Amino acid sequence: MKIIAIDLGNTHTRIAVVEEQKILEKKSTKTGDLTELIRAIGHFHDEFFTNAPMPIIICSVVPDICSQVCQKISHTFDVEPKVIGKDIPLPLKLDLTDEKTVGCDRVVSAAMAFERMGHAVAVASFGTAITIDCVNENGVFIGGVILPGLSLSAQSLAEHTAQLPLVRLQAPETPWGRNTPDAISAGIIFGAVGALREIVERFATHLGRWPELIVTGGDSKIIAEHCDFIHAMVDDLQLLGIELTLKLWAGEEE
Repeated sequence: MKIIAIDLGNTHTRIAVVEEQKILEKKSTKTGDLTELIRAIGHFHDEFFTNAPMPIIICSVVPDICSQVCQKISHTFDVEPKVIGKDIPLPLKLDLTDEKTVGCDRVVSAAMAFERMGHAVAVASFGTAITIDCVNENGVFIGGVILPGLSLSAQSLAEHTAQLPLVRLQAPETPWGRNTPDAISAGIIFGAVGALREIVERFATHLGRWPELIVTGGDSKIIAEHCDFIHAMVDDLQLLGIELTLKLWAGEEE
């Protein structure tokens, strides 16, 4: 069954038609741009759903905008979208001290990573924020860490210092920067790589084995270029995880 998966992030929204763990087509818009979002859904409707139901599944980390999106979709297409964490349960068991505050995006991506690997896994997403999460051997989401994203770190330095510029992040050829922009890039990029290694090593100590590491998100490529301990980079992990979440829920309902 084809579905429209919507990954409603802090900065960008990704929309895709997914069928049997394959992305048939995808688009990206700025989060909050409802006009472009509706245009993308309309295009997908005309291309893939003219003679079939159009299931729309949303994974969102911005509740206020998610409500607006649901209302707009319902009004425009006469379809009631389903929201993960509200209409559809999260796809993994959680072992957390506060389950209500965990982002559904983290759990959905972690579920997809565990589905692929079949054993303990760490999944790192490099977007507006960096999240590094862990699923144990039993498929239980046991938590993770949250750091400022690469671009957010660069913006913070530029906004809260007198002389540091806003730079386009690109790792220098040496481990150190020989000018201020390169020094900022090196610090942010190599610092994120170091944090990733340290955090996954701490996961491994707790688990008793090194978990498979999957990276995803808009800035994952620049990180992967400087890591030798990543098992896979999956661009569409979140979108594929949305389809997986629906399938797991549908299986429980039968």
